[in-house]
Amino acid sequence: MNTFLNHLGIAAVFVLFLAPALVGIAHDRRIDRQLREAERDRRAEPPETADAAQPVKAVRRPNLRIGARA
Repeated sequence: MNTFLNHLGIAAVFVLFLAPALVGIAHDRRIDRQLREAERDRRAEPPETADAAQPVKAVRRPNLRIGARA
């Protein structure tokens, strides 16, 4: 009986150390699958307009701090 409990304890410790790694692997695989699906959907759909392919231009905002020179 003592040997069985020793083996059971070792198995429980092994599961406790292995569980977070298995959860992380499953999480990474799910993210990879979502990224592949998004890439496949993005390639399948053509852009709606010609403007969709052009980058967005940044607009410079004025410095509104007190005492700032214009």
